[in-house]
Amino acid sequence: MNKLLTKDEVAEMLGVKPSTIYQWTHEGFIPYVKIKNLVRFRQNDIDKWLEDMANNGRKTRGVRVRDLV
Repeated sequence: MNKLLTKDEVAEMLGVKPSTIYQWTHEGFIPYVKIKNLVRFRQNDIDKWLEDMANNGRKTRGVRVRDLV
């Protein structure tokens, strides 16, 4: 069975704050499932997402680098 994780569990696993997971979920950056009003994360989806991120980096950028200068 594919374990469902809470945002706190995913945050701890990734070493980020739960608010970061909330933001990534809102942006559609991290894979999640919604069950009524609950947001959960499939362990397999997170593992694959991490593998993809390690190999390819972030697919989109919220701010263009040239806008920071």
